[in-house]
Amino acid sequence: MTISERYRDIVQQLEQQADDFYTMLPEEATKPLHFVDRAAEELEEWVESVGEIPRNQLEIKLSPVLLKAHGDLDRARVQLEQAEHHAVAALIWEMEQLLYRLLNDL
Repeated sequence: MTISERYRDIVQQLEQQADDFYTMLPEEATKPLHFVDRAAEELEEWVESVGEIPRNQLEIKLSPVLLKAHGDLDRARVQLEQAEHHAVAALIWEMEQLLYRLLNDL
């Protein structure tokens, strides 16, 4: 699977899970999901153009985007862990790991 395919797959997974998180949490606990939504939006901005980026520029172009999204997901995860919503926090951790692996492969 190419970097661009993996990127698109991660964005699709994150968008799907972000929607699911709202149903998994009580309404008063959804504030940290703002960070998940923001990460998904940041990544979504590059979905169309990621396949057009030359291989030798992928790291330069995508690293800042992936790091920012990872940071947003991490903020959401920490807040959810503090609120003892461990199941959703664990799912966010899995998404963070996907981003981290993609970063390492750039």
